[in-house]
Amino acid sequence: MRKYLILVLGLLISSVGFAQKKVSLFNGKNLDGWEVYGTEKWYVESGLLVSESGPDKEYGYLGTEEEFKDFELTLEFKQEANGNSGVFIRSTVDGTKVSGWQVEVAPPGSNTGGIYESYGRGWLIQPDPEKDKALKFGEWNKMRILVKGDRVTSYLNGVEMVDYSDEKIGDGVGSVLLQIHDGGGIKVYWRKIEIRKL
Repeated sequence: MRKYLILVLGLLISSVGFAQKKVSLFNGKNLDGWEVYGTEKWYVESGLLVSESGPDKEYGYLGTEEEFKDFELTLEFKQEANGNSGVFIRSTVDGTKVSGWQVEVAPPGSNTGGIYESYGRGWLIQPDPEKDKALKFGEWNKMRILVKGDRVTSYLNGVEMVDYSDEKIGDGVGSVLLQIHDGGGIKVYWRKIEIRKL
């Protein structure tokens, strides 16, 4: 009986450990595991994922082929030029029309870390203005997004930006997507994109 309990306990521990394992979504070589939406540019350069406005200057997205429900996502980004972008959670795409929620990545004073519902209610929550100083424009920034049930918490360089609960987000199903905003002149670098299922 004791051996059986030890075996069961060992299996439980190993399964918990597996569930908490971080997985890299970007291999540093190509866009395997991702799908491009729109005509804007997504490419790999020197081990970095680069998003850049194309000649059409429209919205563009790069989405994971896999869908994720409850997770912890960490990534690093560096903005060049305009830098208006974002990270979508539990989202779907039709052409370049997204149904879902964006954790904002934007130039200073533009609510990086806030949550925006595309083609819906618009801004759901914006960070307190003083938290904007956490953003290091033109340098590498670390973003952490925690999504569990109806609750989303975003962090920028270790600073909690927003903590928001919403029933509609709780019902959402879809992928993780990176965005290029329309208007042109945007270039953002990405690296160390990792996800841990909860």
